[in-house]
Amino acid sequence: MHARLLVLHVLVLTLLAVLAVRLYQVQVVRGQEFVTRAAETRTRTVMVPAVRGQILDAAGRPLVRNHTALVVSVDRIGLIRMPDGGLSVLKKLGAVLDKPVKLLQKRITPCGPGVGKPCWTGSPYQPIPIDDKVNTREALQILERQEEFPGITAEVHSVRQYPGGEAGAQMLGYLQPVTQAELEKREGLKAVFSGVDLVGRDGLEYVYDDVLRGKPGLRRVQVDRMGKALGVEQEVPPVSGDTLVTSIDSRVQAVVEEALQHAMKNAPKADGAAGVVLDPRTGRVIALASAPGYDPAVWAGGISASGYQRLLSDATGKPLVSRALNGQFAPGSTFKVSSVTAMLRAGYPLKGTYDCPGSFMVGDRPFNNFHGIGLGPMNLHTALVKSCDTIFYRSGYEQWLKDGGLHPSKPPKEVFANTARAFGFGKRTGIDLPGESSGRIPDRAWKKAMWTQTSGTACKRAKTGYPEVADKARADFLKRLANENCLEGFLLRAGDSANFSIGQGDVLVTPLQLARAYAALVSDGKLRSPRIGWATVRPDGKLVKRIPVPVVGKLPLSEKERLYIKDALSQVPSDGTAAGAFTGWPMDKIRIGGKTGTAEVWGKEDTSWFASFAPTQHPRFVVVVMVSQGGMGASTAAPAAREIYEGIFGIKRPPALPHGRTASVLPRFAPDGTVEGE
Repeated sequence: MHARLLVLHVLVLTLLAVLAVRLYQVQVVRGQEFVTRAAETRTRTVMVPAVRGQILDAAGRPLVRNHTALVVSVDRIGLIRMPDGGLSVLKKLGAVLDKPVKLLQKRITPCGPGVGKPCWTGSPYQPIPIDDKVNTREALQILERQEEFPGITAEVHSVRQYPGGEAGAQMLGYLQPVTQAELEKREGLKAVFSGVDLVGRDGLEYVYDDVLRGKPGLRRVQVDRMGKALGVEQEVPPVSGDTLVTSIDSRVQAVVEEALQHAMKNAPKADGAAGVVLDPRTGRVIALASAPGYDPAVWAGGISASGYQRLLSDATGKPLVSRALNGQFAPGSTFKVSSVTAMLRAGYPLKGTYDCPGSFMVGDRPFNNFHGIGLGPMNLHTALVKSCDTIFYRSGYEQWLKDGGLHPSKPPKEVFANTARAFGFGKRTGIDLPGESSGRIPDRAWKKAMWTQTSGTACKRAKTGYPEVADKARADFLKRLANENCLEGFLLRAGDSANFSIGQGDVLVTPLQLARAYAALVSDGKLRSPRIGWATVRPDGKLVKRIPVPVVGKLPLSEKERLYIKDALSQVPSDGTAAGAFTGWPMDKIRIGGKTGTAEVWGKEDTSWFASFAPTQHPRFVVVVMVSQGGMGASTAAPAAREIYEGIFGIKRPPALPHGRTASVLPRFAPDGTVEGE
């Protein structure tokens, strides 16, 4: 018994000694550390998001602006730590906002495999905005009963607003939450991330995101043990993002959008259209439109799975995709400005006479003029005005033979392909927008590369045929074609070169590339990389910097040759293929030049093109219109271009641009950052 008591005493004394040592460590050795930590738990550091900069047109009118809204956000991490995973809080919140709990749960669920929209694409550690259309009464219910809504906040935020509706939606872009991957990947973003920031996902919002986003502020708030705010300990105000001034004119943009809608309505099978307006003197973009479009406001507050699929659906025409810079189409006869230049580089005389028969034999196959009509002898000027195909077929075929035909013995010159590249085709223009397509210039190297990729499929089809094709004649043709591609698909054939010369076959360009090429042709021969951004301006109205338009090349033409081609194009709307579309136009006051294009597409209606400029003497505008499945260029695209010029110059209605002048002076800003005179 005595031994047991002794052991118990020793044990108690040992425990007391351990406790004394621990108390000494806590109170003396690490006392200051724990005091500091305790003090830190009585403060909360809040990053205050900056107001995002506006996007303005060339006259200072807003293309994208901010408006204040009450936004309810959820701290998902805080909710899932609750015993019921925050379900009771979400039920109360759903009752206040009149939203089903399942929808709220979906909105705060991180996106991932098997998780459909709406879901949360941002960082899991930031508050998740779930409603940006909250009224004051709903917000007060949350704020006044904060103990019932832990992890729920209702604050005033700035929300993006698009005064033009659908106008230029693909060009302007949209905002989405910052993802955790972006925080780790984008240098400097994590350091200035406010926790509720949105970043640009497309268009100008993406390219100029760093400029527009601004710098968040800091607020350190003292709180009690229940988390209730007691006072502000420190505050650093946020710095608003800079304003982006663009060269876009919102009135011209609206005119182009309307013209595209009319063009598609008048061509029943049309499934898309694009319009580009450039200032050829500067290379700046005045309007950039794509149809069908969409309202960028759909991104605010999160987009549903069905809404997102609609933006990418073939059935709705993929409105999220900009046909102006992403759409790739055969350019048809608008491409002949490059082919005429190639002929000159190959040694054909500028003022020579060329026969324009109704048909020209390329090898053992006839290549026909439009409707097989022969126009007799003519010069290159008339060949452009009347759009004779057979002159170009002949020159393309002759140059193919000169290069060695199917089996060149030395490196071929490929003058047509190389001239097209000098016009900027086959590569991106470098415009200040993301995701631009490069188009395609199908030369011998391209043919070989394509054959390497597709020969396996072609050879398989050469054996199996196309049993799924009901039309036997069609199936037999496809099988023969597959066999030909299997054996000789790497060869550039004579027909390929003939089609290339009139912008058909495998040639693809974007409407923006074509507009850029025509701008160089009718101005000074210099190829520029178009720009939409013109300048950035601080919130106090002071200019930060101008955004230059770089010169990236020069057309392979002498000044005499360039003016010769320009003069020929100047007659197309009055005496050539576009004359019908411009009947009654006051050419004596405002002369328009251009070129129609009608590109055949197998199994579909033709692609309709019109590339133009005005006034012809000293061009201030280049207008390119493309209508997919629109039919002939003279019947669909050219009338749409005429409608755009009517809007610009004030024919039948007040002018979109007074006196037809593009902006050359930046808007004037007041000290508060507003535009003077607006």
